[in-house]
Amino acid sequence: MRPPLTMQGAQRLRAELDQLKSVQRPAVIHAIAEARAHGDLKENAEYHAARDQQSFIEGRIKQLESELSHAQVIDIRALNAGKKVVFGATVVLADADTAEEKRYQIVGDLEADIKLGLIAISSPVARALIGKHEGDTATIEAPAGISEYDIVSVSYDA
Repeated sequence: MRPPLTMQGAQRLRAELDQLKSVQRPAVIHAIAEARAHGDLKENAEYHAARDQQSFIEGRIKQLESELSHAQVIDIRALNAGKKVVFGATVVLADADTAEEKRYQIVGDLEADIKLGLIAISSPVARALIGKHEGDTATIEAPAGISEYDIVSVSYDA
């Protein structure tokens, strides 16, 4: 099965890939060349730090290229799921005990970022929400314990 990605997530990952290839890769190559010019490579901390950075950048480039080539990019605006929670949905939840509201969008694993309210489709929260409808109550089993949330709204804005 091909891992899903939203169009916005694919665009963010392509932008990161472009930044790595066109800005960070040339900068680290320049830093390595500069560190080499300082002489003995065994004792040269700048050289080793630049090589480590180069290794990280090359690994991330390979990961992004692989993920993007295998991903199934989904236009969530084309989904006509109504008020049912499916991949790409933006869901507003209210804690059943405190009525505190949280807003999440269910996205692919690679584009998840909890700080931005983007939760992975494989997460306990997303798994508990998938298939539910606006107005339903979802029971979420997470490492912190069991919580109940009312689904306040479901939308598919891009």
